Amino acid sequence: MEILIADDSEMIRDSLKKLLASIKGIDRIDEAEDVPHAIERVRKLHPDMLILDIKMPGGNGFDVLEAAKKIEDAPLVIMLTNFPNEQFKKKSFELGADYFFDKSTEFSKILAVCDRASRKLNS
Repeated sequence: MEILIADDSEMIRDSLKKLLASIKGIDRIDEAEDVPHAIERVRKLHPDMLILDIKMPGGNGFDVLEAAKKIEDAPLVIMLTNFPNEQFKKKSFELGADYFFDKSTEFSKILAVCDRASRKLNS
């Protein structure tokens, strides 16, 4: 399974990489720190999963989400944000996000989602 982490915080990206390193079946973890780079990486790599922040330089995570869901075999998308308000949650799901998590209280839920996705892809 290939994962792209798109977040402007290097600390968050590093924390996610460490967290995901324990999951069997993850072959590659790539990263992007801004919207243009994230869109470019999604189009080039066609990851199986995208972990996506909403507030990033060069646009916002919704721009990346829309681009990701337009590609063939669109990735599973986890929105991970410090802004977990209902408006952002609703918009995320309307644009095709599969999950929406609050960075401050639901960070660890990513592990379970990634583990399930990896098992499903590798079965």
